[in-house]
Amino acid sequence: MAAELLFTAGDLARMRFAVSPMWEVGPSLRLLRSGLPHAVHQPWAEQVRSRLAALGPAYGLLAELVPPTGYVPDFINPAPDGPAPTLAQELAAIRATPAERVRRDLDRLRDGDGLGPRLRALYGDPVGGLGRLTEAVEAYWELALAPYWARIRAVLDADVLHRARQAAEHGAARVLNDLHAELRWTEGTLRLCHRASPLPGRTTGAGLLLIPSVFTGPALYSRLVPPDPPQLAYPARGIGTLWAAAPAAGTEALSAVLGRSRTRLLAELAAPASTTELARRTGLSSSAVSQYLTALRDARLVSAHRAGRSVLYARTASAEALLAPLGEG
Repeated sequence: MAAELLFTAGDLARMRFAVSPMWEVGPSLRLLRSGLPHAVHQPWAEQVRSRLAALGPAYGLLAELVPPTGYVPDFINPAPDGPAPTLAQELAAIRATPAERVRRDLDRLRDGDGLGPRLRALYGDPVGGLGRLTEAVEAYWELALAPYWARIRAVLDADVLHRARQAAEHGAARVLNDLHAELRWTEGTLRLCHRASPLPGRTTGAGLLLIPSVFTGPALYSRLVPPDPPQLAYPARGIGTLWAAAPAAGTEALSAVLGRSRTRLLAELAAPASTTELARRTGLSSSAVSQYLTALRDARLVSAHRAGRSVLYARTASAEALLAPLGEG
């Protein structure tokens, strides 16, 4: 089955790309909830699943909101205002969702397996419920995605750059036809194959939002909520390299600048870790690790993220850039 969306010249003129934190939240939750091994994301999933208990009741709310299959409420993916909204901006847009839209989306979700107790509470009190929901998303983000965001964002930005170059060299039609196997552009009509629900017959000059994601898997996701522009979330290019660790060898030159212990800690942070874990791996005392991490954080080479009672440290994009050339030499 295929659905069609008719476009005008104005729609094409308003076609744009955006990187959206919330388009990583929902698909990543679905992947974790499946419990299945994943060829690409297994290193990430193994690390994060062991920490999910730290979320407490927040995970129960998110699990009700994002079922293992089928519809996910549209209000959790507000249309990005710009090319790269922050999580805080997207959560503010979610909190501003009108109560009638929240209930309409939950009614649609109810038609599947019904609503759990936490979503019934959200249905009864959308204003208070959205506050609790965004707090749960923030907690999940800090534990599951923020420590890895520098890597994820690098893949997403590279995809957008590739598509922009493609559009400049070959035009918008090439971009749309190359985006996903189930997406086809022909003579002003965008065809989405195998979509379960129908599309509106014509847009109203709202344009089109194309959003790369690392966690959608092979699927193409769509959000069509007028008057917002249609959103298509597609698998980003380069996902296979996402969790490839920068080699720890060849760090002598960096050690001369940062010091051997700080460089060792950066090398150990191929995956986010706590102070205790890093002390165990390196043989340094916890106090020394904490002191070095503070210095690295002040230099914006590591970031810190709350995971229950622990704090996870992760390399930033700047640190990844420092280490990558060393591994290539």
